[in-house]
Amino acid sequence: MTITWEEAEQRLAQAAAALNAAGTVSATGPLHVGVDLGTADVVVMVLNERGEPLAAFLEWAEVVRDGVVVDFIGAADIVRRLVAKAEARLGVTLPNAATSFPPGTDQRLSTNILERAGLEVIAVADEPSCVAQLLHLDKAAVVDIGGGTTGTAVVAGGEVVFSDDEPSGGRHIGLAIAGHYGISFEAAEQRKREPERYGILDLARPTLQRICDIVTGHIQGQPVERIVLTGGTCCLPGIAAVFAEELGLPIELPGEPLLLTPLAIASLGLNPTSDG
Repeated sequence: MTITWEEAEQRLAQAAAALNAAGTVSATGPLHVGVDLGTADVVVMVLNERGEPLAAFLEWAEVVRDGVVVDFIGAADIVRRLVAKAEARLGVTLPNAATSFPPGTDQRLSTNILERAGLEVIAVADEPSCVAQLLHLDKAAVVDIGGGTTGTAVVAGGEVVFSDDEPSGGRHIGLAIAGHYGISFEAAEQRKREPERYGILDLARPTLQRICDIVTGHIQGQPVERIVLTGGTCCLPGIAAVFAEELGLPIELPGEPLLLTPLAIASLGLNPTSDG
């Protein structure tokens, strides 16, 4: 299933409104679940048969780092807990889900966690490719900047023709903040949520420039005319301008970059063509 950029923005706004929301919602027809296992958070999102978000639950946790599971049992417990919250909100049982993995890593990194949580995996694809499959793209690169890694998927003629991932992301920005202020990593992560107050963009710039170098290597020789940014790190105000300056290409940044990848993962179930 593919949607336009405008439709994606509408669904992201719906997802943001539903994020960790209390109360119940009536759910009819087939439901589609996506589980995003990130370096800094785990997100479970549920879509209706039209691909519209009905429920979204996020829990901050470091259970995956640089494409490696560091807390398998903890990750499965979080997924189980968030799925239970979604089931309570919708009044249904959710037996299966789609998920993703960093490009270049074993997809079992994620599928084993879902299976441990009691879910049947119905679809799986690497993170930037999930977004590339969802959006109507051509001659574009999806750059997914998570907590620990940056993944790039190049789309040409509606097909993903290249996908790769390298360690660099929000965690590295957090380390730079911690070093600058002489504080703990945990305290630095809190300051990231007040970027203007603590001058985070300036502190993040060297890391962002390094990420741009990674993306340049990924797209070299590829038919790329624009960049689509996604991932939690892209919530940093000013990041699009840095990428535009460094890469010299048009940059598209969604209003809710933290939720674009979970939306795309859940959307895999609307047209499951990836291996499960």
